[in-house]
Amino acid sequence: MTTKQDESKEPEVQETAADAGGSTRRSTPKQSGAKSAKGPAAKAGAKAAKGEAATGKAAKAKAKSTGKGAAAKGKGGASKSADGAGKGRATAEKANEQPARPTPRALPRLQTRFREEIAPQLLKEFAYTSPMQVPRLSKIVLNIGLGEALENAKAIENATNDLSLISGQRPIATRARKSIANFKVREGMVLGLAVSLRGRRMYEFFDRLISSALPRIRDFRGVPRESFDGRGNFTLGLREQVIFPEIDYNSIDRIRGLQIVVVTSARTDQEGLRLLELLGVPFTRTEADTTAAA
Repeated sequence: MTTKQDESKEPEVQETAADAGGSTRRSTPKQSGAKSAKGPAAKAGAKAAKGEAATGKAAKAKAKSTGKGAAAKGKGGASKSADGAGKGRATAEKANEQPARPTPRALPRLQTRFREEIAPQLLKEFAYTSPMQVPRLSKIVLNIGLGEALENAKAIENATNDLSLISGQRPIATRARKSIANFKVREGMVLGLAVSLRGRRMYEFFDRLISSALPRIRDFRGVPRESFDGRGNFTLGLREQVIFPEIDYNSIDRIRGLQIVVVTSARTDQEGLRLLELLGVPFTRTEADTTAAA
């Protein structure tokens, strides 16, 4: 009994072993398939993991670079703000500092004399009700005629230099208004030079005229009193420009005369005459003056 049972059990054991072997054999292809299925997935996962790691590293690197850039910008902004603060302080200090005041120029001596001495005297003599009624100098016009410019082209340049030295101001050219065939003059041709003086230059020139230029005229006997125009304006003609100290006799090309017009605010010739007398113009003496002096 035991043998049969053992024999009967042996096939079962073999079958089970066979079954076990089969199962093992069958399980072997399943495991290989799983391995083959897991291989690409694992590789893909590894690649994805590597990509994520690389992405994380790049993000960290960018974050670091961004942090460094922000730090650099912060430092630059701080330096700029410091510079701006320094400039603001410098500007505030400059604003707080009082600017140096330019020293005022002294008035010409003739203008000072007019304000302090001549104007009060005229106010009393003519019984003006307001100091603004006192006559005073308005402007002085210097004029040179250049008829020779038709033949001599350099005459304009030489006369311009002379008049600039005399007046201290560059003159303007006066042109012909219409053509005259008999005088060979065409419209627009330069026939003279003129310059107008006002303010400080006017008083300085008038002072040089009456104190330096007029005394240098040969056989000078005074300025004529009849040279007023009826409205208090005075005209004086000079034959030589060399009477002015500014002109060098050796540097001129020829002797030229000029005309000087003294424009005043006087209403009558009597007021203008009295104004110029007090300013120092040496007028010719009348018979009454000669008698009084004798």
